Amino acid sequence: MLRVAATLKSGWVTSSLLISKLQGYPRQHHLTALLQEYGKLVKTTFILRYLQSKPLRRRIHAQLNKGEQLHALRAWLWFGGDGHLRRKQEDAQQETAGCLNVLTNLVVVWNTAYTQEVLKKHQEDGHTVDENDFGHLSPARFAHINRLGRYTFQKVDQFEENGLRPLRS
Repeated sequence: MLRVAATLKSGWVTSSLLISKLQGYPRQHHLTALLQEYGKLVKTTFILRYLQSKPLRRRIHAQLNKGEQLHALRAWLWFGGDGHLRRKQEDAQQETAGCLNVLTNLVVVWNTAYTQEVLKKHQEDGHTVDENDFGHLSPARFAHINRLGRYTFQKVDQFEENGLRPLRS
């Protein structure tokens, strides 16, 4: 295993080439069995750490919740198709998925920019902001977005110096 690690680290062999060579044997190579057992050992060690450490479980669940919020945002943005790609051509499917990615990124960037502005205003007003709380913020919120209905685009006479519209009071 040390020789394999050294050849991968030095760049003599790529991991994909190593895996393809190991899978190419008609019977299971002893190195394949060894790597599988090592993987089981690493997984068991992680599971034991996970079960033993409450802070680790909380951190993992917080990250899982952020991922679920992003999935919920994408599902909310994807309306009218019930979450199914209706196009048969691969190009059209990729275009649809790309548009969903663009919309998701737009919402995340918008939320991030205005969350930063709210935090800056909060600090300017003399309130303290604990940086440990940043881990609880998520840019995947969407309750404030109107995806259906009537849109009005009012001309904003005055933008802030950062190019954003003024925050609501």
